[in-house]
Amino acid sequence: MGRLRRFENNRFIGTRDDMIVHDCDDTDDFAALEARADKQDLMGEKLLQAFGPDTLAEAQNRGFHPR
Repeated sequence: MGRLRRFENNRFIGTRDDMIVHDCDDTDDFAALEARADKQDLMGEKLLQAFGPDTLAEAQNRGFHPR
């Protein structure tokens, strides 16, 4: 189970530029998010978002779509 720095307690992380929510418990989905976050500096650009409660339903409620 991987997690991004500063989002260690969050399972679902959204990318604001494309409105996609990533499940960090899914190995392939997390690998894609991690590679993109490093390559495009998503953390520095403030393009990552966590949700409260940390559920897929809440992410979808905020307009994000599963990968």
